[in-house]
Amino acid sequence: MMTVFKIKKYRLARWLVCLLIGGLFFTSCEKEEQAAGEDTVQLEVFGPSPALRGSDIRFIGNGMDKVKAVVLADGTEITEIIVVNSGEIKITIPQEAPPGHLVLKYDGGEIRTKTPLTYSEPIAINKIAPMQVRAGDIFVIEGDYLNLIAQVIFAKGVAVDSVDFMSRSRYKIEVAVPREAQTGLVSVSNGAEVPILVYAEEEVEVVVPTVLSIAPNPVKPGKGLLITGTDFQLVESILFPENIAVGEFTINESYTEIKVDVPQEAKEGPVKLLSYSGLEILSDELGLLAPEIESIAPNPVKSGTKLVIMGENLDLVTSIIFSGDAEGEIVAQSATKLEVNVPLSAKDGELVLSTHSGKTATAAVTLVRPTVSSLNPTNLMAGNELTITGTHLDLVRKVVFGGGHVVDDIQATSATTLRVQVPMSAESGVITLVTANGTEVKSSMSLAVTSPNIPVITKISTSAKPGELIRIEGTKLHLVESVYFQDNVKGTRYGMRNESLIEVYIPQNAVKGKVKLKLVTFDGKEVESPIFTISGVDPVVDPSYVFFDFDSKGSWWGSHGQVENEPNLSISGNYFRVNKQLAGGWDDFFWRNGRDNFKTDGVSVAEWAIKMDVNVLGGTTQALKFRLNGADGDFWAIIPPLANQGGWYTVTIPLTDFRDGDGTGSGRLPNVQNIDQDFGMATNGAAGMLNIAIDNIRFEKIK
Repeated sequence: MMTVFKIKKYRLARWLVCLLIGGLFFTSCEKEEQAAGEDTVQLEVFGPSPALRGSDIRFIGNGMDKVKAVVLADGTEITEIIVVNSGEIKITIPQEAPPGHLVLKYDGGEIRTKTPLTYSEPIAINKIAPMQVRAGDIFVIEGDYLNLIAQVIFAKGVAVDSVDFMSRSRYKIEVAVPREAQTGLVSVSNGAEVPILVYAEEEVEVVVPTVLSIAPNPVKPGKGLLITGTDFQLVESILFPENIAVGEFTINESYTEIKVDVPQEAKEGPVKLLSYSGLEILSDELGLLAPEIESIAPNPVKSGTKLVIMGENLDLVTSIIFSGDAEGEIVAQSATKLEVNVPLSAKDGELVLSTHSGKTATAAVTLVRPTVSSLNPTNLMAGNELTITGTHLDLVRKVVFGGGHVVDDIQATSATTLRVQVPMSAESGVITLVTANGTEVKSSMSLAVTSPNIPVITKISTSAKPGELIRIEGTKLHLVESVYFQDNVKGTRYGMRNESLIEVYIPQNAVKGKVKLKLVTFDGKEVESPIFTISGVDPVVDPSYVFFDFDSKGSWWGSHGQVENEPNLSISGNYFRVNKQLAGGWDDFFWRNGRDNFKTDGVSVAEWAIKMDVNVLGGTTQALKFRLNGADGDFWAIIPPLANQGGWYTVTIPLTDFRDGDGTGSGRLPNVQNIDQDFGMATNGAAGMLNIAIDNIRFEKIK
């Protein structure tokens, strides 16, 4: 049994159109259903969509022969309509037609398509010319739908936008080749968010600069260099070896020559031309002239005097280093002559001239040495003056006597005469002169030294407290009758006493600080000791002037340290302790405001000081500083590094030491009565380990 379907003519036609259009466009042939009834104008389908501009588009439905115009998305009306039959019409799509919905107009109404018309735009490149170009040349692209192109893109992404096209049509684009263009494939883009890119099949060769020669070679830094070649209009910058850029250069009108000054700091190697396209064009190796030494005079030369160097290209020299890593001072300079002051630390050996470019020149230099012609007297007692005569004695900085006893910081009265006091412990023998550069010259004659009948101290304790025993070592100490620590402060208790050793207890009333002992012999001769320290703290004269005791008078704030009360460390109740590695910068300890427990009655800057008791428990501290801040300004006193003296001792900070500018300014503290803001302690900025205890910070009159 066969089922028969009856199909109306217009529906059959619509299906046939869809079949003819093909699968890709089938969705565009869906029924538009714009109106009802067979006697009205009704659009069933249109297509193809996407369509090709310039081709036909067909509309199928009912009453299509009544359509008077088709309106495009931009409002353009097309009235040239081909009527196939009452159910079908077609129009030709203009080349500039935009995508969008269409409107079919007829007497008494209009139909708007439910779906937009889209286009298939097969952009094509058929030909490009010329195949070899330079920047600025006109480059032509031929093809189809080139009117849709927004960019022409050369290799490495160098793009020319449509606003800069020389011309553009559907079939041809003309652009000027940009300076940045490089050899490679050219493409065109429609500029969409996800662009269509169409590439030419062959690469376009973009001519780049070439370097033929550089002259002169070698060249003198600071002088002009001529670079010859081609297409230098494409050169953007010039780099000498190690990427040293030049600020200025000139190019001739034919773009075949570049003139550029060679930088003083230029190094040897190829010169690099950078094109606007980012390409690097290298020259041959560039050589650089070096300084040349023809003569030096005088040679031997005396340290501290002038040396004259003759030669070529000496104006390139930036430093002169003598053996011993001693740099000479250039006092006059030209291309052929250098004058340099020979440093006192210079030694025999090679002299090196250096330039910015790393070039060097060398020569051997000999330094003058002192000579000893006589010693007067040759027999003398230790402690007396010795006169040395000879030559170049003004170079001498040390004299070494027999037994290795040294007298340093020597300053000769002339180049031919040197006077020096023989050390009390000196022994007989030759003497040795030592110059500033370490050269040693021994005398040919010997010195006979007689030891006097006076004591000589060779070693003493560095620090001790009152009541503790100190050791004094030396020679002829058996001649000592008494030991004085200060005027009228005499040692009364002794330990061992013999020719080489005295042990004496420090009296309780000895003043603390750095002192020199005085040894008095039985016949009244006096001998001073080297400096040593009597440690311990000064008594607090008036407790009411103590403003930090870390008991009732503590701090309000601070970043580092804390209050402690270890019985084996404490001297009067609580004390403040810092024991940590400090980072450096603003490392502060304890602070309070001047309106609290800060007695200044009668305190004057000229006669008073701040005293504080300290116990350095680690190594020598970094510099510290104390702040007094108030209505007159912000004033600081910088406290030099404090040594570990084996216990508590008192540090005195005169109020005259307080200055503005963090302690380094010229403004001095005018008075303490106006200190109404913060006061306290911090480091002077240096990092490092700090282990110190502090107590009893007070005002005290010192004059």
